[in-house]
Amino acid sequence: MHLHYFDRHRLPEAVEKELNLTWHDTVEDMVKVCDVVTINCPLHSETLNLFDETMISKMKRGAYIINTARGKIVDRDAIVRACESGQLAGYAGDVWFPQPAPNDHPWRTMPHHGMTPHISGTSLSAQARYAAGTREILECHFDGRPIRDEYLIVQGGKLAGVGARSYASGDATGGSEEAAKYKKAG
Repeated sequence: MHLHYFDRHRLPEAVEKELNLTWHDTVEDMVKVCDVVTINCPLHSETLNLFDETMISKMKRGAYIINTARGKIVDRDAIVRACESGQLAGYAGDVWFPQPAPNDHPWRTMPHHGMTPHISGTSLSAQARYAAGTREILECHFDGRPIRDEYLIVQGGKLAGVGARSYASGDATGGSEEAAKYKKAG
């Protein structure tokens, strides 16, 4: 298998040769030759909506995008149109925008998609704890019992529980200026 990559910081040639990698100096050049593009970068002003209608049109027709970075790196509606038209053979990932995704989010019903919860490469034992915690939360909800503080994330539109102490402002945007900026951006 031959892998292509883009990064501001190119790997040494010896590493590229060992791993059979081809570096591209722009994302646009890279996506033209890839059957599958995985997005693995931080969200910032240069990556916000990077995969929009224009970028997707430069991809090979019938390519796939896998986004495990941030939902806002792709243009939500451009992804839907590309999956519907066949420009993309499919879209998969574990990140949404907004997150949590509302019930009417178009990715829930677009063709050729596979979305999973964002669990960031956890161990099997951690996944078992997540499942047990999710079950407990649901049981508490359906039984009318309070949810344990360490499981509580948002209550009454405000951050709650242990997570609320992690952010300065205490609102559901995450409290940081950076998070608020990206929430306003779209």
